[in-house]
Amino acid sequence: MQCPGKPGTNKLITLTAKQITKIFPYEKMKAFFLGLLLSVGCFTASAQDLEPRAYSNLPKGMNVIALAYALANGNIISDPGAPISGLKITTNNLGAAYVHTFGLMNKLARVQVIVPFVAMTGSLKVYGQDTSGARTGFGDSRIRLGINLLGSPALERTEYRQWQEKTILGVSLVTQVPTGLYYKEKLINIGKNRWGFKPEVGVSRRFKHFFTEGFVGVWFYTDNAHYLDSSDLKQQPVFSIQAHGGYYFKKQIWVGVNANYFNGGKTSVNGNDTGDLLDTWRVGAIGSVPFLKHHSLKIQFHIGAFTNSGYNYKFGSLTYQYIFF
Repeated sequence: MQCPGKPGTNKLITLTAKQITKIFPYEKMKAFFLGLLLSVGCFTASAQDLEPRAYSNLPKGMNVIALAYALANGNIISDPGAPISGLKITTNNLGAAYVHTFGLMNKLARVQVIVPFVAMTGSLKVYGQDTSGARTGFGDSRIRLGINLLGSPALERTEYRQWQEKTILGVSLVTQVPTGLYYKEKLINIGKNRWGFKPEVGVSRRFKHFFTEGFVGVWFYTDNAHYLDSSDLKQQPVFSIQAHGGYYFKKQIWVGVNANYFNGGKTSVNGNDTGDLLDTWRVGAIGSVPFLKHHSLKIQFHIGAFTNSGYNYKFGSLTYQYIFF
C-alpha cells in the first residue's frame, strides 16, 4: 500500500506481512489481519448481497445492461489489545452488470454477470501513529445462474403482459470468481484470492401492489494458499438470509425495504483457529424509477443494524439500467 505523508510516519503499513508478524505477536495479529481481508471483501460485495426481485417473473429473451456507482464508508473494529486500531475504509465502486433471461424446461431462467472496479482508501493507527494508504483495481466478479421452479413459466413478451404473478419458488448458484486485485504479501487487498460458491433458495409472493421475498443461501469458499504471503487460509461455510418487501406504483415505479443476516465463517490460518468473524444484521431501502423507454434508475442504501464482527459501515449506490430484447 502506498502511503503519503511525512517520512517515518507511515512506513509501518508498507511492511510485508512477514515483517509485521516479526514485530508484533502473531497470536494477537493473525485475527486482526484476517478481519482486514474479510471486511474489505464485505465492502466490495455489499450491494450484491442485498438485492430484491432476484426471482421475480420476467419475459424470456430479455437483456439488461447496468452501470452502477456505489460508496461505502465505515469503521472496522479490531481487537483492543492489538497495536493497530481505528481502521477506517472508504471505497468508491464502479460496476458493470449484464442479465439475460431464457427458457429452460419451460421454466424462466436467468444468468447475471457482475464486474466491479474499486478505488479504496484507508487510514489507521499503528501504536498511536496515523497512517493511510490506497488500492485501485478490479474486484472479484460474480456470476449468478438461476431458475424459477414454480410459479414462473418462460413467457414471450406478449404472454407476459397478461400473466398474473403470485407465488414463485426459485433456486440459484452464485459463483465468486477471484479476478480482484490481490498482493499476497500485503495486508489489505481488494480481491480475496479464492473462489466462492453460494447455492440459494428464494421464495417470492405478489399481492397486487405489494410483494414479499425471502432468500436463504450458504457461502462455500476454497482455500487461499497465499494469505499473508505463504499462509493457508481456510473458512467454513457462511449462512446468509435475506428478506425484502415492497410496493409497486404505476408506470413500473417500485420501492422496497430489505434486510440480511450473515453468520458462521469460522476461520483458520495454517490449521490454527482464529474464531467466528461473522454475525451481522443489515437493513436498508431501495427504489426504482423508469424514464424514457427501456431505461431506469435505481437507488439503494443500507446500514449496519447489529454487528459482532466489525463490519460497521454505510453503503449507498445509484444504478442505471437499459433493457432490450
